[in-house]
Parts: sequence; C-alpha cells; structure tokens
Amino acid sequence: MRAAHAILLGSHGTAGARAAERAAFDLCAREGRLHQLVVVPDFWKGMLGDDWLNNAAVHERFGRYVESQIEREIAEHVAEVAAEAKRRGLGYSCELQLGRPAECLAAAAAAGTYELVVIGSRRPKGTPGYRSRLVVETLIAALKIPLLVVPHPDR
Repeated sequence: MRAAHAILLGSHGTAGARAAERAAFDLCAREGRLHQLVVVPDFWKGMLGDDWLNNAAVHERFGRYVESQIEREIAEHVAEVAAEAKRRGLGYSCELQLGRPAECLAAAAAAGTYELVVIGSRRPKGTPGYRSRLVVETLIAALKIPLLVVPHPDR
C-alpha cells in the first residue's frame, strides 16, 4: 500500500485501536497529516441506570463523574498520539464526538479530504471490555475512500 498524505484515524485507546494507530503512522506520508476521531459511543449514557441512583442529585453527580473519567482518559490518549505525530513530523488534529461510531466516522470522512480511513478490528471473543459497536457494514456502505481494518494484536 502506498503512503497516504491525509488519514482519518478512528481510535479510542484500546489495544485494537492502538494497532490501528501504529498502522496509520506507518502509512502516513512524510509530512502528511493525521486526523484522529475519538467517538464516545452513545450507549455509555445507559450505563447510568436508575435502580440504585434513586435520586436526581446522586444520578447527576455520578453522570458527571463518568464524564470526567472519560474526558481524562481521552485527553491522556490524545496527548500520546499527538506526541507521536509530532515526533514523526506529521500534522495532527483530533476531534471528539458522542454518537454511533460508524455514522460519526462516515460523516467525518465525507466532510474532510482524506485518502484513507484506518480503524482497528473487533476484539476477539472473551477479551474483556466494552465493545464500541461499530457496524462495519454501515461504515463501508457510506465511505467513498478506502478503509483499512487493522487486525487486533491478540489475533
């Protein structure tokens, strides 16, 4: 595969996403640019539940706690990716969206001037953690540029 000058990277810090980051860095042309899209799947809001958060104040406080944890983890991850891009002499930008991963990636790809979209593959069964629920078929149907799905490192 030839080097791409503009890559859209769908990454959020999991092992599979980090494999996609490495591939995107390796495929990005010298002095190219990498745009990282971090999608916080909208399903996380359902994790707040209301069975044990039986009053509005506790529910709201817990929601703010979850949001701050997500923001902190994303900020740390984005700083690592930005530092690697700088080390390699690449242009770097990042955006955060709340929504469905496939739809957010497709919209970002359509709005930009990218040559390639890079994402990690699904986790192998039995691997702990939440799944982002990216519907690859939806993404493929919407894209007008190539998509590279990088295998999970545990495969």
